[in-house]
Amino acid sequence: MKGKLVVGLDIGTTSAKAVVFDAKGKLYAEAEEMVTTHYPEYGYAEQDPKEVETAARKVMRDVLAAVDEEKYELVATGLCTAMHSLICVDEVGNPLSKMLIWSDGRAGEQAERLLDSGKGDEIYSRTGTPIHPMTPFTKLMWMKENEEPAYKQAKSFMTMKEYLVYHWFGERVIDYAMASSTGMFDVKNQVWDKEALELAGVEESQLAPVVEPTYELTGLIPEVKESLGVPANHRFIIGSADGQLANLGSGATSPGEVNISVGTSGAIRQFIDGAPINDKMETFTYAFSNDTSIIGGPTNNGGIVLQWFKDLIKFPGNFTAIIETAKDVEPGANGILFLPYVNGERAPLWVQKTAGNFYGLQVEHTQAEVTRAVLEGIAFNIYQISQSLEKLAGAPKKITVNGGLTRSEIWVQILADIFGEDLYFSETHHNAAWGAAWVALVAAGEAKAFQDIKENLPTEKKITANKENHEAYQKVYKKYEKLADAVTVLFDEI
Repeated sequence: MKGKLVVGLDIGTTSAKAVVFDAKGKLYAEAEEMVTTHYPEYGYAEQDPKEVETAARKVMRDVLAAVDEEKYELVATGLCTAMHSLICVDEVGNPLSKMLIWSDGRAGEQAERLLDSGKGDEIYSRTGTPIHPMTPFTKLMWMKENEEPAYKQAKSFMTMKEYLVYHWFGERVIDYAMASSTGMFDVKNQVWDKEALELAGVEESQLAPVVEPTYELTGLIPEVKESLGVPANHRFIIGSADGQLANLGSGATSPGEVNISVGTSGAIRQFIDGAPINDKMETFTYAFSNDTSIIGGPTNNGGIVLQWFKDLIKFPGNFTAIIETAKDVEPGANGILFLPYVNGERAPLWVQKTAGNFYGLQVEHTQAEVTRAVLEGIAFNIYQISQSLEKLAGAPKKITVNGGLTRSEIWVQILADIFGEDLYFSETHHNAAWGAAWVALVAAGEAKAFQDIKENLPTEKKITANKENHEAYQKVYKKYEKLADAVTVLFDEI
């Protein structure tokens, strides 16, 4: 009897990855193709959707070719994509614009105006998506006001998920999570928000119908099928967004189970029934299905901060080496506080103009102490977001971590000590891809429920919090929070 395998196709802003797992989440094969981000002007961040789609084809073709079909049956492929992308397309799906990704900040003025007028708060209270330049909603407002030719000519507006689906299956649909990420989807009533669409100058017909994450895509275009090399009757499931699937792939599926993802950027999230929305716009509420949502907050400043600092001081070694230099520095970095907002910031501030700051530097401080302050600043920022999350969902019962920065046990220990909680991470770092693959297994009838993934996770490792360090960090965090409150308000005036 053949063993069964499943594929998670994970399209992020850095790369496209296809990962093959067995039914227990064990890695069988993987392929990755980097994609290019262009920065044509200050604050702009664009990608070529054709290049991304080509990269997705390549990684699928590579991993499918690695499967021994005599021993294994490929059950299905689940799709995962990054949120907040926007592409203007014509009547046959050809791109009229580059793809604007989440880090594109050209719509800063539109976001500020919405917030100042009070309309932003009203729209957020329905959509659960904070008013910020990251969203397709504000980017469409920018296009409208600047009379962008691609916007005026567009037949439809798509995320990268929809673009891929349309070009592979000839169908226009969007899953709940990706719809939420546009900033134009009313998560309370599960419909496109009329006021947001009016402000963006968009007709509902220009957006796709919304479907469940288990929705099966059929009618794979023959040319695409041949290009991918998929076996006969292979099933494709639309899946969800990377945030939701990272939580699912980490086993954080129930209220109180929190997942922290920290790669280039970062986020802290948890699933919750319904769609509760934070009244202070400190966190997001993105739908996952018609009755569940994921709540949390994203930060622009994860591993990118460490990369910036490493380049700044011209450190000759790799990330592991620079983190190792801070290992023996006591909690609090000998009085140095670091606000890590070198890439602007989303949660909990939602102030695009904010910037990074060191506070407390003195002539006797060492490079190791400054490095420790940088690592602690990234972790303090995530902890601050978690405080906002607790207002909606209560204290966490279990915290899992994933992402590139969490490969450092030193940094994860700092994070555990700041939270005062034990942290868990798995032997795989393909959590979002495994989440997409699990959705595909559920849709294909090979798994009963999303929650059952908890019994099908790679081996977990626990990092135990140091209680003495936690007490020390609580005192430092109070200073960090005061500094953040005092400094970030200044950037509204710049």
